[in-house]
Amino acid sequence: MENLSEANSLFPALYLIPVELGDTSQDRVLPAYNREVILSIRHFIVEEVRSARRFLKRVCRDIDIDSLTFYPMGKHAEGARFVEYLRPLESGEPMGVISEAGCPAVADPGADVVAIAQRRGFKVVPLVGPSSMILAVMASGLNGQSFAFNGYLPIDPSERVKRLKLLESRAVQEHQTQLFIETPFRNQKLFDTLCQTLRPQTRLCIAAGITTETEWIWTHTVAEWRRQSLPDLSKTPAIFLFGS
Repeated sequence: MENLSEANSLFPALYLIPVELGDTSQDRVLPAYNREVILSIRHFIVEEVRSARRFLKRVCRDIDIDSLTFYPMGKHAEGARFVEYLRPLESGEPMGVISEAGCPAVADPGADVVAIAQRRGFKVVPLVGPSSMILAVMASGLNGQSFAFNGYLPIDPSERVKRLKLLESRAVQEHQTQLFIETPFRNQKLFDTLCQTLRPQTRLCIAAGITTETEWIWTHTVAEWRRQSLPDLSKTPAIFLFGS
């Protein structure tokens, strides 16, 4: 197997390893240095083992997957389990954290692992890679000096409308860009709710399929959005942003 560096040449740190956001060539979105780091790590804390293994094979098709140890984070944070996962780091071995897509620990369960590592005094090293939130802000034309990611909005229709009005008020009063996401098959329904709820002059950006061949990023006022149809985003991850 090709190996660019020996495992003990890395600092004994927790390396946060970004993953592509979609069907995109790694050469476009990940620095070569990430590959060197990955090939020097034998212990990975991952969101999902199967997808992590596929990602590592894309990094290096000759990597010896069976020689690696994977620690699944699962859907619920379990502090005691994460402390146990970090044992190799205590022994001086570097470890990696791999999410499903994008940057670990940003809107991601990896944040719980990082919090424990910080409390226990371990070195944490974030590697460079694609973040859909940052890329969306960059391309939106909205305020990049002050912005907030709000995750998923409430599912209940009345609570969702209430939350949107609160965020819109914050966007106007604080000139703060508001970001949120939705499950792809609900993107159209969310878009309809935005058009019905937000003020006509509010600027709304939809950033879909970021870094992929189907990337689609447009910003219009809500009044302008009401006059056009949204492309089919039922299978495409998207970031929604709005601001004053």
